[in-house]
Amino acid sequence: MNLDWKSMLSSVAPLIGTAIGGPFGAVAAQAGLKALGIEPEPGNEEQQLEAAMASATPEDMYKIKTADQQFAKDMKKLDVDIMRIDQADRSSARNMTKTTGIWPQVILSIIYTAAYGVVLYCFMSGQIDVPENQQILFGSLIGILTAAQVQILNFWFGSSSGSKEKTAAVAGAK
Repeated sequence: MNLDWKSMLSSVAPLIGTAIGGPFGAVAAQAGLKALGIEPEPGNEEQQLEAAMASATPEDMYKIKTADQQFAKDMKKLDVDIMRIDQADRSSARNMTKTTGIWPQVILSIIYTAAYGVVLYCFMSGQIDVPENQQILFGSLIGILTAAQVQILNFWFGSSSGSKEKTAAVAGAK
């Protein structure tokens, strides 16, 4: 299955989608699962949510969106800013260059991007012939490689949420 369930979740429920993978990931997944009437299994919440997203109906999406709004209220009551935590995580990755220098990131980014480009070019030009019984696996591999490339670009240029925050800050300063 080649479903980018986290992107799908983030487009419907941005706060829950952002929290997945972070320190509040299990809590966010539980909120989504409970909205769908699924009893969360401790330690397996993200996998359960992934499976639920694979077969989600529009009604399910509406329930998850409603759960996202409630999750936002609950986090606000606890004085937890998920977006700030997510931004701090990205910022810490960028600040790592202060201690290790920038060259490890530069070298890895260049090597990965070049290899990704070669694989994509070879595939698109027909130089890679994928057997029919492995096409689904190869499609998943290309999806994973593309997602990693997006992460590299987000590291160097920022994410769209970061861009929105910068735009809002500039507009507020005027």
